[in-house]
Amino acid sequence: MKIQDLINELSGLCGIIPEYYDAWDRLRTVPFETKAAALRAMGYDTSDPERVREAIEGIKEKRYCTLIEPVRVVSINAQPGEFPLCIPAEDADESTVLRWSVTDEEDNTEVNSAELSGIPRQTVKEIAGKRVVEVSVPDRDDRPTGYYDVSVEVVSAGHNLSGRMRLIITPDRAYLPPALADGNRTWGLGINLYALRSGSNQGVGDLSDLGEMLQWVGGGLGGDFVAINPLHSITNRMPYGVSPYSPLSRLYCNMIYIDIYGVEDVRNSRRAMAIIESPEFVEELERLRQTELIDYEGVARLKEPVLSAAFQYLYEEHLLSLTERGQGFRLFISSEGKPLDDYATFLSLHEHFTQKGLCHWKDWPKEYHSTDTHEVRMFRERHEKRITFHKYIQWLINEQLGDASKKAGESGMSVGLYRDLAVGSLADGSDVWGSQEIFAIDVNVGAPPDNFSLRGQNWGFPPLIPDRLRQQGYDFFIQVIRENMKHAGAIRIDHALGLFRLYWIPPGIKSQDGVYIRYPSEDLLRIIALESMRNRVVVIAEDLGTVGKEVRETLQRFGMLSYRLFYYERDRSTREYLPPQAYPEMAVTSITTHDLPTISGFWTGRDIEVKKALNLYPDNEAWLRDLSNRQADRQRLLRALKRAGLLPPGMPADPGRIPVMTEELCLAIYRYLAMTSSKLLTINLDDIIGTADQQNLPSTVNEYPNWRRKVPYRIEELKKMEVFRKLVGIREKRDQADCISVNKGYKERHD
Repeated sequence: MKIQDLINELSGLCGIIPEYYDAWDRLRTVPFETKAAALRAMGYDTSDPERVREAIEGIKEKRYCTLIEPVRVVSINAQPGEFPLCIPAEDADESTVLRWSVTDEEDNTEVNSAELSGIPRQTVKEIAGKRVVEVSVPDRDDRPTGYYDVSVEVVSAGHNLSGRMRLIITPDRAYLPPALADGNRTWGLGINLYALRSGSNQGVGDLSDLGEMLQWVGGGLGGDFVAINPLHSITNRMPYGVSPYSPLSRLYCNMIYIDIYGVEDVRNSRRAMAIIESPEFVEELERLRQTELIDYEGVARLKEPVLSAAFQYLYEEHLLSLTERGQGFRLFISSEGKPLDDYATFLSLHEHFTQKGLCHWKDWPKEYHSTDTHEVRMFRERHEKRITFHKYIQWLINEQLGDASKKAGESGMSVGLYRDLAVGSLADGSDVWGSQEIFAIDVNVGAPPDNFSLRGQNWGFPPLIPDRLRQQGYDFFIQVIRENMKHAGAIRIDHALGLFRLYWIPPGIKSQDGVYIRYPSEDLLRIIALESMRNRVVVIAEDLGTVGKEVRETLQRFGMLSYRLFYYERDRSTREYLPPQAYPEMAVTSITTHDLPTISGFWTGRDIEVKKALNLYPDNEAWLRDLSNRQADRQRLLRALKRAGLLPPGMPADPGRIPVMTEELCLAIYRYLAMTSSKLLTINLDDIIGTADQQNLPSTVNEYPNWRRKVPYRIEELKKMEVFRKLVGIREKRDQADCISVNKGYKERHD
């Protein structure tokens, strides 16, 4: 067999999708070189036909000849009531005995045994050159949802085999609160937490600000949620370490969100209070509050010594004597286990080696490239206190995030805090260092060419390797989902297409020549549904772009809300904005998001102006085309509002006579979206207050102040603005019957 044929066979076994339709519905065939590069990134030697053949046989043997599969994810309503086993033929005779046990999360164990000869439906096969006996042992078919450990032992003359499997039994749908059942809808405010100003924060929006916003939106405006950016841990260093979507870890959070004034240990520590009251601190605090752009490094430098002093107080007064507070901290550490220990160890190692000029863990001495080497264990012992400090930071965040979330409940919110989960973690971060065996470290995740980026996109972080993730029993994935659902009422999963297939850009391959890798979507979605039900968290699957009908149908089957933006909801033939009745019920809708222009920027063409000034257009033709399309889109917008009866009185029908976005026009667009049957409506703070510039401009780093723009008003000033009072009742139930009736009529005409 030719090496090309072997590479193609190995590619199929590894989930490489050989062709796909791009954004223009053109079929793109993946080049052979890209397949080979992706396989090498997974750890396979593609240079020699014999090595490729061995890899193929190895995968088949692991997949089809292993005693028991590493993980099985099943529906609570379709439990098979048996476990399939694969026993080597030489170990299967009349004397062979099978023993198996199932242990639940409470450590309750059920033990069973049977003679192999007494089990029906045995099949003898030859797989990868080995003769095996396939057999299924019986199990209950009425287990509740949850995680189970299955242990199997095969005892025969002179041979003992054993294996373990994680059994995950899940619901068929994600959680939806009763308040959103039976066609009910609601709204909330979308904010960038880091961008908030207040009279008490320390130069960046913090968790106390979040609590205040939840209380105001829920209690004062009648909203049911506040949507925020990811809180993930980042370096807080310019220029690459300030994006919340490029984290060191998706498991843990950024320390700058701690409100130091809200920390009990700060208030009780003389040393911490001395720092806060010093003239140097007061001067720097005022500077950080006054800057127009966030100084991430400055905020981190300001807070770190205060929190270090607070930790020293906790250590001396609570940990050594193990008071109630000390016990609470110890309980948190214990509940987080190894993931927190690895994260805190990584941060301490990162501090240690950065002082030596070694910023990436790959540049550290090889003895520190793994979490469980002798040298790392010795480092943990020598730096135990500093490592515990980093755990303390996460404990404080957990406490303050919990306090903020409680305010949502106290304000009567039916959803509450709406968190955001990034699609991946940086290669030089703690997630990858701690679990590098499941990452394709040298690969970058991205997106193929589309109208948004004609050369494709490279997002700069490595993907998980599907087969290795499965071999691990989905441990890391479960941890990520679970951590990001803490204290939340909803979670947005960025780039939900990645649960089905992810675009890999292997080393040496251009962004436009990448390849899609298939992921075990059914398993991953079931795990999300299980954690969603357990934590009572609504799941929003960000499904923008060319995701395909089958992806959206699957997400809907699992009760996950689609993500629909006004800018993109168009008739494909006419480019007219879709009417409110065309929006799906199981969705979140809004005008825009962080990567797109605000409604004010859209109306004035501010985004086009900025891209032109930064030379982001390949030529003048592309720039002029954008200007022409934008003029047409503004006209379409006014037509859509007029058809819906929402064009403000006296508003000209000619967009040329409306030089800037007005408050009335902005509210009219949100009222247009409020007419949809979509469960959730996110009203963006930047839109309501008329911000012109978007938070992030893709394809830029230093050229644009990404993730650094502050809200121009303090929270105290926002609360006094009349425009927010006009949001009260924007989705009152009295509109519901009319909306449902119109939707029904629209669907009948278009089905």
